[in-house]
Amino acid sequence: MDASRNVRGWLAALGMALAALAAAAPAARADDARVRISRQPGFVYLPAVLAERLKLIEKQAKAAGLGDVTVEWVNLTSGAAGNDALLSGNVDIVDSGSTNMILINDRTRGDVKGLSGVGATPMLLLTRNPDVKTLKDFSGKDKIAMPSVKVSSQAVLLQIAAKKAFGPGEATRLDPLTVQLGHPDAVAALASPQNEVNSHFSLPPFQQRELQDPAIRTVLNSYEMAGEPVSNAILYARTAWFNRNPKLAAAIVAAIDEANALIAQDPLQAAKDYVAATNEKTPPEQLVAIMKEPGTVFSTTPYGIMLQARHFHELKVIKTEPKDWKDYFFPIVHGLPGR
Repeated sequence: MDASRNVRGWLAALGMALAALAAAAPAARADDARVRISRQPGFVYLPAVLAERLKLIEKQAKAAGLGDVTVEWVNLTSGAAGNDALLSGNVDIVDSGSTNMILINDRTRGDVKGLSGVGATPMLLLTRNPDVKTLKDFSGKDKIAMPSVKVSSQAVLLQIAAKKAFGPGEATRLDPLTVQLGHPDAVAALASPQNEVNSHFSLPPFQQRELQDPAIRTVLNSYEMAGEPVSNAILYARTAWFNRNPKLAAAIVAAIDEANALIAQDPLQAAKDYVAATNEKTPPEQLVAIMKEPGTVFSTTPYGIMLQARHFHELKVIKTEPKDWKDYFFPIVHGLPGR
């Protein structure tokens, strides 16, 4: 009897001790304590650059009750590299062109979706070939650099433009002339008359730098061709990550919104922060001028999604017929006026 009483007493004491330990232990996190985000070079990624420099994600995460969140930024030169990193688990979120998100969404049967828009800027197709005035003047002696062939925003918009210039069924007519090259390398190639790459479907601020050379001219403006802004910077992630990190996902979107508000409030300071963070050689005042160009939009609202998705489906690059831009995005941005 005494032994039984002792056992019950010991169990009661053990229960009290375990309860005390549980009370003293920190609450389990509902979201991850670390997030890894890839980003490419280019001024369209300005909101993400500001989010990194000013630690806006960390700030918004703490405000959401997540405590200290570690944000790791990974610089990659193409959307294809970003998609590979996402599928291999080396990054959690990719910041790249919307075409890369649409493509990987279809390949994974909807497992990968957009988290939010980041920015849209006009992209210029530039050439140093004096004989090229329009798309119809390109020939086999020309090489057009872009970050990814066939699937980048530049590649898709070139196909849409080719369809308009050459007629139905001719969307891929200029594809054999395209070569994959990161924007910084393409700038160097275009500056060298000896390089076989004599054209570049560029992106701010690289295109502004290239146009300082009087031998380089604009053949195509993506905004004028499409007739609307096209988001060439989109955050996207896998469904498992989003479902596991609802508060962190909201904090990341809030951080991009905050960065966009800072850009609107003080464009010059935002440009100076960008230069300081990236060692960009373009003067801040010129970056401010880029912000004011028609078709430049820094917003979490996604633009031009259906334009590009319908084109992909027409060429049978994606299997699922596009119905609504929201099908490509998590519900966190469904209330925005995307298209």
